[in-house]
Amino acid sequence: MPDNKIKILLIEDDSFLLSMYTAKFELENFEVYAAGDGEKGLKLAESKPLDIILLDIILPKVDGFEVLQKLKFDEKLKKIPVILLTNLSQKNDIERGMSMGANDYLIKAHFTPAEVVEKVKKVLGS
Repeated sequence: MPDNKIKILLIEDDSFLLSMYTAKFELENFEVYAAGDGEKGLKLAESKPLDIILLDIILPKVDGFEVLQKLKFDEKLKKIPVILLTNLSQKNDIERGMSMGANDYLIKAHFTPAEVVEKVKKVLGS
């Protein structure tokens, strides 16, 4: 039987949120890869076949903007849609993220995990 699960990478340093989103996406039949910092997230992005990346901005080691920049400059990775999921709600942060190639920008406090799943599905067109 072919594995038709959507493969998502969650890059989030808050372990509670990471486990909550992981559980929610697994319930929705996603295959979830999780990273607690930007460096690990980049390594996973390079080594796994991904359909989409959910990326926090405030991260240890390598921040989300730097991760996004590296993803978008990598020939193999630049086509993977990236949704920024963060607490940064300043207009300039949102504009920066979108101008760097993010597909969407979600402020954590404004979305439930179910809504985040729906946003992901919408970006993927599924």
